[in-house]
Amino acid sequence: MTSFSDKVRAVVKRIPKGKTMTYREVATQAGNPEAARAVANVMAANYDPEVPCHRVIRSDGGLGGYNRGGTQKKRAILKAEGAL
Repeated sequence: MTSFSDKVRAVVKRIPKGKTMTYREVATQAGNPEAARAVANVMAANYDPEVPCHRVIRSDGGLGGYNRGGTQKKRAILKAEGAL
């Protein structure tokens, strides 16, 4: 059986370069539309370079946190990828 965290990471791995998804969109695709906060927690604990957690943003358009350098680093990566 696949855990919700595994489903979240699988969804995020499929976000293409230059695109973003909201925490809620990821939660919905992972099977639980009410689990946006849980998605944020999974992303905060993610250090796997194969999971582009910087591509997950808040529903209000805010970037949210980034555990590998903070919001400024997240913004710089997304700009470099053409997502901002």
